[in-house]
Order: sequence, then C-alpha cells, then structure tokens
Amino acid sequence: MSKILFPQVKGMLHGGDYNPEQWLDRPDILEKDIQYMKEAGINTVTMGVFSWAVHEPTEDNISFDWLAGIMDRLYENGIYTVLATPTGARPAWLDEKYPSAMRCDERGVRNHHGVRHNHCMQSPEFRERVRIMDTALAQRFANHPGLLMWHISNELSGYCYCDTCRKKFQEWLADRYDHDINKLNKAWWTTFWSHTFNSFDQIDPPYANGENCVLGLNLDWKRFTTWSATDFMRFEIDTLRAAGAKEPTTTNFMEMFYDYDYWYMSKFIDVISWDNYPEIHNNRQSDSEHLLERSFNHALFRSFKPEQPFMMMESAPGLVNWRPYNKYRRPGMHKLISMQAIAAGSDTVQYFQIRKSRGSSEQWHGAVIDHIGTNDTRIFKEVASLGADLKNISEITGSVSDNKVAIIYDWDNRWAIDDAWALSNETKKFDETCMNIYNEFMHLGIEPDIVSSDSDWSKYKVICAPMLYVLHDGIGQKISDFVCNGGEFMATYFTGYVNKDLLANLGGFPGDGLDKVFGLRSEEIDTLYPEDQVTIKIRDKASTSTHSAAVYDYQELLRDVSADVIAHYENDYMAGTPAITCNKYGKGHAYYVACRTNQHDIEFIYREMLAHADIPFAKLPEGIEKHSRYSDDTAYDFYLNCTEDEKTIADVSGVDLLTGSEVSGELNLGRYQVAIIKK
Repeated sequence: MSKILFPQVKGMLHGGDYNPEQWLDRPDILEKDIQYMKEAGINTVTMGVFSWAVHEPTEDNISFDWLAGIMDRLYENGIYTVLATPTGARPAWLDEKYPSAMRCDERGVRNHHGVRHNHCMQSPEFRERVRIMDTALAQRFANHPGLLMWHISNELSGYCYCDTCRKKFQEWLADRYDHDINKLNKAWWTTFWSHTFNSFDQIDPPYANGENCVLGLNLDWKRFTTWSATDFMRFEIDTLRAAGAKEPTTTNFMEMFYDYDYWYMSKFIDVISWDNYPEIHNNRQSDSEHLLERSFNHALFRSFKPEQPFMMMESAPGLVNWRPYNKYRRPGMHKLISMQAIAAGSDTVQYFQIRKSRGSSEQWHGAVIDHIGTNDTRIFKEVASLGADLKNISEITGSVSDNKVAIIYDWDNRWAIDDAWALSNETKKFDETCMNIYNEFMHLGIEPDIVSSDSDWSKYKVICAPMLYVLHDGIGQKISDFVCNGGEFMATYFTGYVNKDLLANLGGFPGDGLDKVFGLRSEEIDTLYPEDQVTIKIRDKASTSTHSAAVYDYQELLRDVSADVIAHYENDYMAGTPAITCNKYGKGHAYYVACRTNQHDIEFIYREMLAHADIPFAKLPEGIEKHSRYSDDTAYDFYLNCTEDEKTIADVSGVDLLTGSEVSGELNLGRYQVAIIKK
C-alpha cells in the first residue's frame, strides 16, 4: 500500500524555496545558510524558480555555473534539490524582443513587462526560448545525484486573450465538436438572441467588451484555458525528457484554484504538490474552523493521486505579506499546520522561503532565516523543532489514506453554477457547501476523499454530491449503478439540471434517469432572502418525535415522490411537501436534501449512511481532527487539537510516535498539540 516518493532521502522532505542568486556577492551568508539548514533538519531546497535573468542575462548567454556550485555544496551536506524551470517570470530582454510572450487582457490589450505568472502559454516565440532554457537545464543537471525532481514553472494561472490564443481556441473548439459548427451551435443553443455562428473562425474568447452571455462559450473557454495551461506544462516536461531528464515532475497547485481544472492537469505530472497558506487567527472564524478548510484542500490534492503521498510545496513559517492583515502564527501553530499536512497525506513540509529577501515585494514575507540572520529567533527554533519531529516519524513516509467516504467536486460544475443566471449571485456558495458536508463527517471522525464525477468510485461506500448541477455523460447511470450495488449516495437541491453542454435536462430534475434513483422530481427551486423564515420538520426514525430546523438560501418543490419522506416543509408556499427523502434503490439508498439547512441539523443522515455502509464512527470533541494513514501492515491515527483548550479523546490505544509513550483509553491533548498513534 505504501509508496516512497524519494527513497534517497530516508524520510520526510523538510525545506523550501531557496534563492541564493540574491546573495552571490555574500559567500559568508551562503555558507551560514547551509549550517542553519542542517541545524533545522532541512534536507531539501527548491531552487531556480525565478532565476531566468541570472541563468540567461542576455539572449543565448546561458550559464549555470553559480547554480551547479551551490547544488554540489548542498548535496555534500546532505541537502537535496528540487530544480525549477524558471518560466514563471521572464527577463526584460525577452519581453522586449518577443512581445508575444506577454499576455493580452480580457479586452485584447497587450500587457507591459513585469510581475510574474503572466506569459502567453501559446506564444511560439516564448515557447522557443523556453525550449532552449529547459533543454540546457536538463543537459546540465539531469541525473545529478542531488536532484530529486523537476518543478515545472510556478503557480500556473490566468487567461490570455491574444490573437494566438484566440486561434488556438477556435482550433480546440473545432476538435471538440468534430469540425461541425452545427454541433457547436446546438450545444451552445445559439439560436437564442440570434447568436448562431457560421464557422469556427467567427468565435472569439469571451472578451469583456464582446460576447460573454453564451454560457456554453464561457464554460468551453475555461475548459480551453485549462487545456492551454496543461499543454504548456506538458511542453516543458516533454522538453526536459527529450534532453535526458528522468527525474519525476511536479508543478505547485494553489488551494481550490478557480482558473484551471486540476483534475485534468494532475493527470500529466508525476507527483501532486500544492502551496498551503492558511489565514490563521483571522477575525471571522475560529482556528479550528479555518483549519478544517485547509483539511478539505489537503483531501482534494491527496485525491488526485490517492495511491501515493502528495507534497506541501510551500507554506509560511511565521506569516505572509500579501493579505489585508498579515498576522504571525502564534507559538505552536506552525507545527500544527505542518502536522495537519502530514496527517492528511503529505510527505513534505516545505516553505516559502528559506532566507528572507532583502528587497522587493516579498521582503517581509515569512522565512526560516529572518533579516536578523541568526538561529535563535522564535520562528527558526519552531522550524528546527519540527525538523526533529519529522525525523522521529520518518517511518510514516510513503503511507497513504484508505478512506471509504467521498464528496464529488467538479471544476466545470463549479464554473457553471457561478455563471448560471439563476438562484442568487450572493449565496450560491458551492465551495462552502462542499466543505460543510466534509466538516460534518470530520466531526464524526470520518475523513472523506474528494473525487470528480469521472473518478473511480469503486473503493467508496458513501458518496455525497452537493449541488451537482452539471451531469457529465454517463454520470446518471454511474450513480444508479453505485446505489444499486449497495452504495449510499446523497444529493442536494440543484442536482442534475443540465448536461455537460449546459442544456437543461427535459422532463424534470434531476435528469439522466436520476428521478428513478431518488424516487422524485424537482419542479421548482426558490431563492430565499436572508430575512425569510422557512423551516422544515424532521422525523426521527428512532422514535415518534420530530424537530424543526431552519432553511436558508434555497428550497426546492418536489413532486412525484415515491421515496420515504424524512422531512417536510412547515411553512411558506411549500408547506406540507417533502424536503428530505431517502429512496431504497437496489441494495443501497439514495438521499435527497431539497433545501439548504445547517449541517448539524441533518447530521443523522450521515450517521445513517455510515451505519448502512458498516463504517464505524465516533463523535470527536469540538476542534479535534482525526486523520489516518496506512502502510502495508501498520495504521497511524493522527489526532490534532486545533483549539487553545485541553481536549480528551476516548478509546485511543497505541504508541504515540512523537512522545514514545503508550496510550490506552483516554488521550489528552493540550493547546495545538498533535499525537500520532501507531497501531
């Protein structure tokens, strides 16, 4: 079951972005950095992320001697390198000579040189310079004993609306619709508002000052931009491979990033990595609530390649510098955040950055080594303490999760919901809805995976599909088969309204045959104002009692209901009609929640689904997270106290890897404390 990503390292990776090119005139600082890294238990660095202007100060004047010397010196001291292609930011000479490398904005206006993450990924001139750079890098460093992997570009993001991308978009559409413009017109329903196209050459991207009201066009543009970014990423990988590089590849993803469909992108890299910057100690939620959001993100990235660990490529040891309020992590929080990543499936804790930059926009961003330049700062000592802990738990390396509960999260469903001229622009909250369901399972000590409609569901016993507005081809049958074969499936309001082209499913919702699976159809969905007061009455199956719960944002009017009714609306015009149902279908059950309500009020649904699936669960104390990882013959249960109060967890037994102590019965955890129980 376990898979070691980097067997040469002998344990977890601990390190982060290192920018020695900023200090080439200070060899004393570079030497001190190595000493400090070893003291902090740092065994890896990421180099070259933004080094193009140093690699190639003028066109074709390429030299890596500075990098090779530092890389060799690091390796001599037991520190490995993740080597980046430097394409996230371009030197000024390149943009001056090859302006097509600079993006065009949503009005088609060319950007000026500057900032980063803003290259045109389809520019032939830019790609040629990338090919030359990446080839030279691979020829120099491939098979270097200190090289762990290739880091492709950095935080790929954004859209380009230039003529080159416009043409590529037209070609992509022609391929998608079999070079038949009539298929596109039908899929996009272009007879509405007389928007019919006669050829693919007539189609523009959704310019801010052009066509942006054809929903199929908007969605396909987002699908295309995912393809375009992935195509560029694959171009870099192919270039490295052609030049002899055999090491694994990654690119650093960003949270639940909106621009690109990471399900698609993740297919073409070897290892998943992402940049984790929690907004801890904020003024709108508790630390434990915010850390659950981080947990959801970890679950998402873990689920892209569940057969192996992922990498937390960046995090902040201390603080960031780009939020409205940049607050330092309180003592102990850095270790908690880092251990949460490990608990959720990461085999790395990596930072931005090792040494703090002296100038420019990130000079005040957190780092292991601060401007004071000593090893006795609070942050350095916390990093060093974590480094010692990571060595003590090295046996966990390579272990993976084995969860039986999943939540469906599709990027194009997310985009389509936001772009739909329906519901309320203020309260759609698809991401939040998914997280709230995730949180409810976590309160029960059950850690869900995050899957797509198109993922392999065979290992799961319970699946929840919040607001599955878009049904990909065949997904209705896939859900039907899952439930019929004994699965527990839950859907909510706004499910199955449209097909993959955003055309409404006729005959009632949910479409694609799901009315039979759920034993109902939805006739209307109503949007509520915040001050509207609607309630449902929930029947307790274990007794004859009932209780009321508030409804907010959305309520659906159901009809043709043959399913067992668990809750009715109590008031408003839907009073007396079903609000929550359960349909026995084949060997499984299909639940439908037709309104938005507080998840605590419908926790009984998740308990019932888990009981039907024979998955044991136990309510955890408030603010406690539980995660589990498994190797071939060992289980590791992580317990994280995400609060400032002491907590006690019952029925825990095993050895705590962090303390070496035996636990039998109750586990007591202090403020921000973590226990790793080996069973």
